[in-house]
Amino acid sequence: MRPAESVNADRGVALYALGVVTILNFLNYIDRFILAAVLPRVKSEFILTDFQLGLLANIFLVSYFVTSPVFGALGDRVSRPRLMAAGVSAWSIATAAAGITANFVQLLIARAGVGIGEAAYASISPALLSDYFPRALRGRAFAVFYVAIPVGSAAGFLLGGALERAFGWRAAFYAVGLPGIVLALLALRVPDPIRGATEEPSPFGRGQGEGLNLRTTLSSLFHNPTYVGTVLGYAAYTFALGGLAFFMPTYFERVRGLELSHADFIVGSVTVLAGLSGTFLGGYLGDWTAARVKHGQLWLSGASSIAAVIPAWLALTVASSPTYIVWFFVAEFLLFLSTGPVNVVIVGAVHPGVRAMAMAVSIFVIHLLGDAISPPIIGWLADFHGLARAVLIVPVAIAISGLVWTATAAVTN
Repeated sequence: MRPAESVNADRGVALYALGVVTILNFLNYIDRFILAAVLPRVKSEFILTDFQLGLLANIFLVSYFVTSPVFGALGDRVSRPRLMAAGVSAWSIATAAAGITANFVQLLIARAGVGIGEAAYASISPALLSDYFPRALRGRAFAVFYVAIPVGSAAGFLLGGALERAFGWRAAFYAVGLPGIVLALLALRVPDPIRGATEEPSPFGRGQGEGLNLRTTLSSLFHNPTYVGTVLGYAAYTFALGGLAFFMPTYFERVRGLELSHADFIVGSVTVLAGLSGTFLGGYLGDWTAARVKHGQLWLSGASSIAAVIPAWLALTVASSPTYIVWFFVAEFLLFLSTGPVNVVIVGAVHPGVRAMAMAVSIFVIHLLGDAISPPIIGWLADFHGLARAVLIVPVAIAISGLVWTATAAVTN
């Protein structure tokens, strides 16, 4: 094969891999957010408190982040496509199983299964993409991959609302869970590139990092100030975004007085529009800024979160419609600007041979300190003080994320 043909073939394989993992990530977020769309109906049927509703998000995330390091260690050593396929199959079966649950405990178990399956996928896919795309293009590739977050989340809200209204809340879980079993086969057709295949000359020596034991790998991550600061800021960001996403349809129904399907439509529409535009723009701005400013991706993430604080506060406090919807859009747009850049920082701050573990540890920390605790905390506050006051913790967490990211970019080499 001539060099030009080889480049084209490599580019074609990279684009195919990007397409497959993005489709699967899209399904990932549909399955993740389908519960939020039907939450009031689950509450009514099972007679649950708001704290118990928060636990449904919590159990998913606990199982997700607790098992992520296991899959991260495996992802640095075994076939990544096979591991991803197994994860997609597992979470899809568990999602469909939620539709046949008869009580709160069974639903908890089903959501825990979704978390384990998604951990196998989420800890591996960014590391896989990093071995397909060089640093100069990585931000844009990640923007495509992570645009599945707002689109998949919005689809979860919209599908959940429409299906619940037409067929009941259980049908929503069947409809989005079963197709994943078939789509898992796509992951098996993705080639597994050499780890570090796209790296330019860098401080990381070729081969360094591979074969390290778990203790040494974790020590290298915890002594990496750029990685640590980025992950801690990401935890505060995830606390805010997770709590907002889980309770927003319920907030619109209970506080704003909207019908549930209309609330799901608003949350889904705003999320997809703000998420698409914010994530794509953030990917390009991140690459542009990183080429001109040291830690440019991190500066962008910090600035966008700080800018989102006031719009988020206004979205939760302004009484008039559609003003609060406009502020909700602005806040989500600014938050989604950092989705791609912050993950580029995480994989770029570590050696290619430990990227899956770096992503896994990141997943563990951001969910342990983030959206694994924010829904139960907001639910607990809502039980005592009302949901309208409970959600005001969200802008505070957004401010913390922006300050931590900005400080990390300013003080690290």
